Amino acid sequence: MATSTRVASKFTRGCILFFVGVLFALVLNLLQIQKRVTVFPPGVLTSMLNCAWWVAPSCGFAAAVVGLLYPCLDDKLGEPHRYKREWSSVMRCVAVFVGINHASAKIDFANNLQLSLTLAVMSIGLWWLFDRSRSGFGLGILIAIIATFVTQLLVYNGVYRYTEPDFLYVRSWLPCVFFSGGVTMGNIGRQLALGDYDEKEIHNIGDVKQHID
Repeated sequence: MATSTRVASKFTRGCILFFVGVLFALVLNLLQIQKRVTVFPPGVLTSMLNCAWWVAPSCGFAAAVVGLLYPCLDDKLGEPHRYKREWSSVMRCVAVFVGINHASAKIDFANNLQLSLTLAVMSIGLWWLFDRSRSGFGLGILIAIIATFVTQLLVYNGVYRYTEPDFLYVRSWLPCVFFSGGVTMGNIGRQLALGDYDEKEIHNIGDVKQHID
């Protein structure tokens, strides 16, 4: 694949991932606010569309980075991810991810430990059902650590706060949500990149045939 075509493909995929991330941010943030899991300072939140304007684009940018990183790592390792590579599987993965967020915001558990353990099992189950790659699991863990740390910094600096923090200014289940989000965006990114893999394989087969001839 020519360099210009490859760059154009990554740019297109990045734009799609950005808008998917923005959509996720608006919907999932609304769930958290309705349940009053997160609270913005007075005057910051006036409506869903103009509240904390930086949240949606920040999530969109992060989604684009994660979605491009997963297939890029697969390519570097020489192991294109082929497990359940169809859009129906990706949409089921998205549904489970939204369900995990819904559980964190809507379902009342006896205590935070029970909620955190439940979401941890659900997040690992999401990875097992729709990914099963070691690179995907490792990236998911890394994303969860980095995203939780950034969130802690934002809360510490008063950008927003959690109503019932139980783990260094944030909720203990937050890494589970970030992990499942990373796996979900990775699945979307891999599915979008599948055409690039197929074209590359066709190109490689053509080179082999020319060499044989």
